[in-house]
Amino acid sequence: MTMKVGMRELARNSNILDGYDYVEVEDKKTHEYKGLFISPKYADEFKAFLDDKIDKKVQAKLDRLMKYAGKGEVHERFNNLTSSQIREKVALEKYGS
Repeated sequence: MTMKVGMRELARNSNILDGYDYVEVEDKKTHEYKGLFISPKYADEFKAFLDDKIDKKVQAKLDRLMKYAGKGEVHERFNNLTSSQIREKVALEKYGS
């Protein structure tokens, strides 16, 4: 069973939520959809669903980033050199002394 309530109604009386599977909240003045309250009996199931969805979204972003991970590795011959020393060494290799 569902119900649609306004923000003011919900603020004044939270007992409106009892007895419903979910309650849609809308700003009655602007008719703007504000959100959804779900029954405690569905809370754990819904939380697991959201956690899984968020994890998949984060993993997709990580997968996109991992394509480029390791591309900026420094060659062994430049180990323990500062950036200016690396530029100097590359210039000498390219253009000689």
